[in-house]
Amino acid sequence: MTEKEKLRIDKYLWAIRVFKTRTLATEACKAGRVKLDGQNIKPSHEVKVGEVYSISKGVERKVIRVTGLLENRMDAKSVINFFADETPFEQTNQYKSMFHAPVLKRDRGTGRPTKRDRREIDDIKENFFDRNE
Repeated sequence: MTEKEKLRIDKYLWAIRVFKTRTLATEACKAGRVKLDGQNIKPSHEVKVGEVYSISKGVERKVIRVTGLLENRMDAKSVINFFADETPFEQTNQYKSMFHAPVLKRDRGTGRPTKRDRREIDDIKENFFDRNE
């Protein structure tokens, strides 16, 4: 294998813009948040075309397949040619629904919610999250 074909997983994840910095990608690998076939991998793991990685980033879960090797960071539009996102739809929908939760605002100066107000707020939240699961 030539030197050009060898690429570390932490550098690859940084290059395809999964992580903002290479240090974050390295720390994620060390913490066991990057997996290959269910096994934790080291940051020095060599990436091969066709491998499928599971990545946990906070509440977000991604499954990506390597379609090409990318050593340096590029613009976001060009990067999509080097990996295929195989994340199940249920996981992506779950993640997105967290950001579409109802925003409950109270008028300024109305004070703390009463017991009755609190029950109404709880009912709204329960109905919204029951509907989206």
